[in-house]
Amino acid sequence: QVQLVESGGGLVQAGGSLRLSCAASGRTFSSYATAWFRQALGKEREFVAAIRRSGGSTYYADSVKGRFTISRHNAKNTVYLQMNNLKPEDTAVYYCAAAANYLYPTGPYDYWGQGTQVTVSS
Repeated sequence: QVQLVESGGGLVQAGGSLRLSCAASGRTFSSYATAWFRQALGKEREFVAAIRRSGGSTYYADSVKGRFTISRHNAKNTVYLQMNNLKPEDTAVYYCAAAANYLYPTGPYDYWGQGTQVTVSS
């Protein structure tokens, strides 16, 4: 069982940056692939970025490629999402997810956090 807690969301102007963190419980965090998803108001949840267990492979949605960077620190049981050059369309609740048996960057994922709000003003 893994529990995920996101933090770092907030209000930022367009062009600004935020770094989201996802703290995981459990000693086997390094065994899980992890990802970030987001859901804007009135829209379906969408994939943002994923990272394999070792951190050696990363994947991004086209809409964030070149602006967002996913990373992980297994010793700290934490996954990060560095978001640069933010746009109003990045406004959403951002969720962290973890998968014990990784299949695809987009999922499926077994565990989810409660989400953190990111709002980008124009």
